[in-house]
Amino acid sequence: MKIKILLTLTLSAAVFGVWGQNKKHHTNAAKSPVIANSMLPRPKLMVGIVVDQMRWDYLYRFYDRYQTGGFKRMLNEGFTCENTLIPYIPTVTAIGHSSIYTGSVPAIHGIAGNDFIVQATGKSMYCTDDSTARSVGSDSKAGRMSPRNLLVSTVTDELRLATNFRSKVIGIALKDRGGILPAGHAANAAYWFDDANGAWISSTYYMTDLPSWVKTFNAGKPAERYLKQDWNTLYPIDTYVQSAPDNSPKYEGKFSGAAAPVFPIKTSELYKGKAGMIRSTPYGNSMTLDLAKAAIENEKLGAGTVTDFLAVSLSSTDYVGHQFGPNSVEVEDTYLRLDKDLAAFFTYLDGKLGKGNYTVFLSADHGAAHNPNFLTDHNIPAGVWNGNDLQTRLNKMLEDKYKVKGVILNLGNYQVNFNNTIVKTEKLNTDALKFDCIQFLQQEPQIAHAIDMERVQTATIPDELRTRIQNGYNSERSGSIQIILKPGWFSGGQTGTTHGSWNPYDAHIPLVFMGWGIKHGSLTRETHMTDIAPTVAQLLHIQAPDGNVGTAIGEVLK
Repeated sequence: MKIKILLTLTLSAAVFGVWGQNKKHHTNAAKSPVIANSMLPRPKLMVGIVVDQMRWDYLYRFYDRYQTGGFKRMLNEGFTCENTLIPYIPTVTAIGHSSIYTGSVPAIHGIAGNDFIVQATGKSMYCTDDSTARSVGSDSKAGRMSPRNLLVSTVTDELRLATNFRSKVIGIALKDRGGILPAGHAANAAYWFDDANGAWISSTYYMTDLPSWVKTFNAGKPAERYLKQDWNTLYPIDTYVQSAPDNSPKYEGKFSGAAAPVFPIKTSELYKGKAGMIRSTPYGNSMTLDLAKAAIENEKLGAGTVTDFLAVSLSSTDYVGHQFGPNSVEVEDTYLRLDKDLAAFFTYLDGKLGKGNYTVFLSADHGAAHNPNFLTDHNIPAGVWNGNDLQTRLNKMLEDKYKVKGVILNLGNYQVNFNNTIVKTEKLNTDALKFDCIQFLQQEPQIAHAIDMERVQTATIPDELRTRIQNGYNSERSGSIQIILKPGWFSGGQTGTTHGSWNPYDAHIPLVFMGWGIKHGSLTRETHMTDIAPTVAQLLHIQAPDGNVGTAIGEVLK
């Protein structure tokens, strides 16, 4: 009897102790507000921001020119992880967004590229293609998309599960993959931009008709409204000292119809009714954040009794970067304008939800290389690799030896993809084919390594490369041989830039948290993109995604 009484008293003390801790959280609501009437402290709204193609050093390269309320606010009020790396290759948009929100890698979550070859069939698959879905808000095929190719859950899915689907989750991005993959499988909605009709659309995976507020937003023709403003520099052009001269045609691509890659850019004349041009201007980010505010307002995100999640991807930074390269006035101006837009967005959140009532994280899906012509002009090794030419020569070598044409399908994602149907039909030995290809590839002056994916453990390469190759290799959706180019080299054009490699310019990304539950500080130890989802999960007191391999960054959390 005494034992029972003692046990009862012990349990009662534990319960009241937990209640007291939660009550303490409520008492300190001015410092750490929580959802009203909730015993579990959580922010009203979680906002994930992915800046497409944002190199880590952009936080500091333009720091002196940023306003107080945007990137500087995040750094000065929030917590920055200064050494966050992407732990896989290839470093591309679809994988980046998937890995941020799943805490996983292509080997597990299955998104092996923006496009990848399904090895069993030899067919190319776009990351979010779904033949069973139909466009909502458009007559084009742009809405035939869903997250079905993602093989694991996201942290947004886990929030929905944890609240018995009472939390709202919405994904927004110009790119379909930037809106769909972060929102996860159980999202209430995902929206992306359709160039065909200049409108924001969705798919039947989520809904049968666009909400009235999205229709109203589209009716205002926001892309056209922005493009009619033209694009000039935000500040006097002679103050852009972090960039190469404005008219640098050797490094920069120009808009179709423009005489040169130079400001002012007369978007009002160049777009000619093609709203998709907005993607390659900073106005694409402005329009995306406009829609994000409209979603918060009309879907009442953060106004309920449980935490909601808004996943926003800002895609225009990628389009501008690809066209003009990191050293252009256009990229610098895009980030200065994005900083201004973020400041306005955070001010909106302060007014709508109350400062300290929401949590934001900001990261990137990948970085970008300097333009190779720019580097070589400054005596830094770099160059452009012609993958199409190499594929032709590889196929010719194999045809001469095996008397079979078209053994190699492509070299996409810096991988050798065999035509496995031909290999099987012709009864070719895969190991022999891989050996011959690797021997050939190793003779190419631009290639540092060519590695058999199934034998990466025995390859004479640095351990860091070995890990990234293993993490990026999905046996059902990746090629048979991984090609590693020498630093500074990439597959692309002579102007602008691209990404996809393991190098720091592609794989070192920003990671900053701010708001409810976040400490102020910084961290220089190595962290990874895959650590974001479990950190958010720990903040929200929910389970990590089911394919998670990351580790929560405890230093970030109060």
